[in-house]
Amino acid sequence: MEHFTFILALFATLFCLTYSVELTFELPDNEHQCFFESIEKGTKSTIEFQVITGGHYDVDMELTAPSGQVLYKDVKKQYDSFTWTADASGIYKFCFGNEFSTFSHKVVYFDLQVGDEKPLMEGMDSQAKAMTLMETSVQNVHEDFKTAIDYQTHFRLRELQGRSFAEDLNERVMYWSIGQSVVIVLIGIGQVMVLQSFFTDKHKTPSAT
Repeated sequence: MEHFTFILALFATLFCLTYSVELTFELPDNEHQCFFESIEKGTKSTIEFQVITGGHYDVDMELTAPSGQVLYKDVKKQYDSFTWTADASGIYKFCFGNEFSTFSHKVVYFDLQVGDEKPLMEGMDSQAKAMTLMETSVQNVHEDFKTAIDYQTHFRLRELQGRSFAEDLNERVMYWSIGQSVVIVLIGIGQVMVLQSFFTDKHKTPSAT
């Protein structure tokens, strides 16, 4: 029975997480995209976003309450996180804008967490005290899993951002190298033609009478 309870606790560790939404989406230049979420009054929520690729890795972001009140607004942000408690039940809107960019295509990631996490093991306090050590172990495993997930997410985002920057830099260096090569070839051809003209230009000499 104890082993069965421990298995159920581990199962809860994997699936009893805070309700959250993670999304990576494309935001073209001169575009404005909005997302909506129904949140109950008194619920604590957190939104975190980061620009992965495109331009200077910045984007505008605005969070609006059902009443139309702007809870958060900032421009040209690369990364930010905002936590608030809903004053009223309804549809909350958060929008990302790229209108200031005329040609940079962006890829944006955001994570929306709504509500507090449910107790990991409900009703365990009413059981025998011998389970306390097991409860503590499961709780520690649960927290370690959450920390590992957060680290993996941030490391993936940083890896994607670094790879995008490296590819963009490599493309610029390649184009610059091609341009320099073309200039060197043209200068070389010009020098050869100038030198050749020194030897092929024959001056006419007057004939003897």
